[in-house]
Amino acid sequence: MMFANPLRWLRRCLLVIALTACSLALGAPAQAHDVLESSDPANGSSVPAVPGQIGLTFDHTPMGIGSAIQVQDGTGTDQADGAVTIVDNHVSQAVKAGAPAGKYTVIWRVASSDGHPIEGTFTFTAGAGNSSAAPPAAVTGPGSGGPQAGVVIAGGAAAVLVIAFAVVAVLVRRRLRSPESDA
Repeated sequence: MMFANPLRWLRRCLLVIALTACSLALGAPAQAHDVLESSDPANGSSVPAVPGQIGLTFDHTPMGIGSAIQVQDGTGTDQADGAVTIVDNHVSQAVKAGAPAGKYTVIWRVASSDGHPIEGTFTFTAGAGNSSAAPPAAVTGPGSGGPQAGVVIAGGAAAVLVIAFAVVAVLVRRRLRSPESDA
């Protein structure tokens, strides 16, 4: 007797379809924030000279929006030179030529591939200053950096499906209740 009340059956089917579509759309962005896997120089390390660039490697490709890396020397002066660059899951920051020897604190902030900001710090000590800056690297734009576009498209498609099913449900309900359907 599954079809004894076709309106009730239709409602249940549409509810199951709508809940499935919503769970797929909402489940996709529930990924964890990116994680810093390594830094160059390594946290707490001693290096012979100040490197020409600082490197951060993440488990996913961060977004190119709002990324910032400060390379502070012992006096608190930022020795970063130019913009942050992102190539795949590697983020780098050039260091000014002539940066002095000593202890450095690197303060970083990037937008995780899921869009949330993540940040951290690490330190290293350089035995000598650097004589040249790092060569410029390719800069990624704000639209690059991972699966977020796919998540937005999937969520939009799921929303369209839910709306379409709701419209069909309303139309079928009206049709079933119309006086013509009793004839």
